Amino acid sequence: MNKQVVLLPGDGIGKEVMESAKLVLNTVATEYGHRFAFHEHAIGGDAIDRYGNPLPDDTIKACQQAEAVLLGSVGGKKWDDLPANKRPEKGLLGIRKQLGLFANLRPIKSFPALEHVSPLKQEVISGSDILIIRELTGGLYFGQPSERRENGQAAVDTLYYQRYEIERIVDKAFQSAQKRRKHLTSVDKANVLESSRLWREVVEEKRQQYPDVTVDHLLVDAAAMKLVTSPDQFDVMVTENLFGDILSDEASVLTGSLGMLPSASVRSDGVGLYEPVHGSAPDIAGRGMANPIGMILSAAMMLRHSFNMEEEAAEIESAVNDTLNEGYHTADLNREGGKLIGTSEMTEAIIENITTKSVSDSICSSYF
Repeated sequence: MNKQVVLLPGDGIGKEVMESAKLVLNTVATEYGHRFAFHEHAIGGDAIDRYGNPLPDDTIKACQQAEAVLLGSVGGKKWDDLPANKRPEKGLLGIRKQLGLFANLRPIKSFPALEHVSPLKQEVISGSDILIIRELTGGLYFGQPSERRENGQAAVDTLYYQRYEIERIVDKAFQSAQKRRKHLTSVDKANVLESSRLWREVVEEKRQQYPDVTVDHLLVDAAAMKLVTSPDQFDVMVTENLFGDILSDEASVLTGSLGMLPSASVRSDGVGLYEPVHGSAPDIAGRGMANPIGMILSAAMMLRHSFNMEEEAAEIESAVNDTLNEGYHTADLNREGGKLIGTSEMTEAIIENITTKSVSDSICSSYF
């Protein structure tokens, strides 16, 4: 297969971890006979410095023509004093909106080799495997009006949802649950918010179309508590934009490091934007210390969700797990007794496990 992929390295460590993803994808391409054509464009602070705009028109056009987009990270203190509409984060929100990416998928899975690194007790997080699905283009982040009033002494933000926006994200959540353990938890604040009462109403209507999926409703404050006390009770969680933003970041502590977590922002036709959860970490940029695993696993999600390359995605994930089991770790994992390595060395170790497995599979197949 020949696939067109736009790369948005962004800011800080984005360029370093993006290079790791490219190397891994090129290895997979060689092993499976694919070809990935990469086209790099600017976003965030990098785009501000070069073009005076966090989301240049050329970047939008390239992303609209791509089959998938890989994003590094955006932002940093360098741009903190800019007006809100000119900050790097506006580039991220803007490209999601331009591409119509309404569903954010964030897998939270514990790695056995790293369970002791988590701030939570090992017996609490062991075996955790959660998919958080967050609505991405509605709610408080996009509702109007959003403004200061009374000479700047008051402020208003608007939590606005239309029924179709809720229906499509809830459908995505049910469909995802069907492919996993068939358990869906819908998170809202229906005891207070009218938007949440509409949300719960839609979930109840939709559950009739997915009778094989068990559904629970949970208030957001209770969900926040249970994520860190009994995360193994969750399979798929679905919620609106603001709640999903907060809960998915909270759940990231299960792995012990934000550097481990991938994410996908997708729409119904398979086009998606894939990015690690971690920030741009400008304090370590250029020092070869960044953990590339979140970016590499984001590339694996791209293969699975945009290109239907399930076997290739699983091979990357298996190689990451094997590398961690061998004791390799980057500085963010703070792992005692392991082998501390940098960005490029971690990438090389993962690639070696991909190629080793491919050779092993080839040898085994020759006997059958």
